Amino acid sequence: MAHDRAIGVVLPSRPPGNPVVAIAQRFGFALALVLVNWLVVLLERQDYSDSRDGEVSVIDALYYTTVTLTTTGYGDITPVTPQARLVNALFVTPMRLLFVFVLVGTTLLALTERSRQQFRLVRWRSRLNDHVVVLGYGTKGRNAVRALLLKGLPREGIVVVEADSRGVAEATAAGLVTVAGSATRQEALEDALVARAKAVIVALDRDDASVLATLTVRRLAPHVTVVAAVRESENAELLAQSGATSVIVSSETAGRLLGLATDSPDTVCVVEDLLSFGHGLDLVERDVRADEVGQAPRELPVPVLAVVRAARRLRYDDPAAVLQPGDRIVYVQASAEEPGRGTVR
Repeated sequence: MAHDRAIGVVLPSRPPGNPVVAIAQRFGFALALVLVNWLVVLLERQDYSDSRDGEVSVIDALYYTTVTLTTTGYGDITPVTPQARLVNALFVTPMRLLFVFVLVGTTLLALTERSRQQFRLVRWRSRLNDHVVVLGYGTKGRNAVRALLLKGLPREGIVVVEADSRGVAEATAAGLVTVAGSATRQEALEDALVARAKAVIVALDRDDASVLATLTVRRLAPHVTVVAAVRESENAELLAQSGATSVIVSSETAGRLLGLATDSPDTVCVVEDLLSFGHGLDLVERDVRADEVGQAPRELPVPVLAVVRAARRLRYDDPAAVLQPGDRIVYVQASAEEPGRGTVR
């Protein structure tokens, strides 16, 4: 994974495995070389001479092993018998070369992996545009991402901003690019390239954090579409004043459905079906086609619920809802997963 400053962009991991594991394995191999060489010197220490006192102790043997394998070689401890010198030439020297190769290879591995991740990060930033930024990867954020994926948005077109390390790990494991940082911080939103995004979904757990995040988003990206969720209805107006394009009140919506379910459980099932994209009935929005201009919503072959005109929403039965160029319609359509029932546009 690649990290950028204290707030990091975390790219989905790729095989092969984590380079830290490879470095640990190399370190273990180097340690094994030291231990084997140390054992060899211990077994033959009577064939070595220490310039200080003539004798080679256990610590002296370890010291000689480390300076020999690292090619330092101070010369204070030397093999003095032909047998010891032969062992050094035929056995210790290959281990010394292996030790150096391990050190150099580990350094190159770390540098290469870091360079590769930095390259991936630069390439990601250069290509990302018109993406969707999801602030928060809790229950609301995960379901928002799921809905975006079901609607055909590629994973690389979604960037998650999440402060919790578990949420970051889950989002990354799901193949999403994640910014590890608070959604209320300008640095995190800049790393998510919010200024280039086409939409921002505010799915945080606290209403005050949602307001602050919306204000920060609006300062960085004045023209981006901001969709936000709040728990309490009294905070919806504050969120709208902060710059949210549309606000969803989760507690109020759930309460209405609960109240409706007491008398009309089938109606609640239909509403849930409409909200669940990808099966049954779906709510779809599209531009009005040229051959539909001048018609009333009721005249179209699909059940139109509303007409959107210049940020105004007109009901299907509004006399002013006669379709005009540039209008968009919100209508109900059978999911593409149901054969013979049409496709989502």
